[in-house]
Amino acid sequence: MDTEQLARAASQGDDEAFYLLINAEKERLYRIAYSYLRNEADALEAIQETTCRAYGKLRQLKEPKYFLTWYIRILIHCCIDEQKRRRRAFFPWNLSERAPEPQGDTDDKLELEEAIGKLEPRYRHVIILKYYQDMTLTEIARLLEKPEGTIKTWLHKALAQLRQQIGREGGNGYVET
Repeated sequence: MDTEQLARAASQGDDEAFYLLINAEKERLYRIAYSYLRNEADALEAIQETTCRAYGKLRQLKEPKYFLTWYIRILIHCCIDEQKRRRRAFFPWNLSERAPEPQGDTDDKLELEEAIGKLEPRYRHVIILKYYQDMTLTEIARLLEKPEGTIKTWLHKALAQLRQQIGREGGNGYVET
């Protein structure tokens, strides 16, 4: 069975079909959760929470062919909820207690990750989905339920803010999308 048929069967109460759908995409789902939470245990917990939420709302799935998009949207919301919980529990951060940062390329990666973390959530989502998950702008637009033009604008603004935060233009002054 293809994804749409499995999703249709799952929405009609077929637990095995639901399991097959989730299991087929488990690595992708983990990468998405990890890109938001940066912690294996939290990423796995977010996937578990997402699976519970999705299972409970499975009968509300309107278009079975968009099951994965629907599921990823729930996953992103679970990750955002966890990020908010962390901020409430640990804010303000005491940066002086952080471990010393390694030198070289790792510094650039840490600087970039910190800059991405400072972006508005909508811009951060687009950056993570585009560059960490290799999703197309069309896929991101469908996932976030926004017009593709809006996603392009958010991407452009996010990249401009990242350049400004990092303090350099980055190569030739433009980024291919």
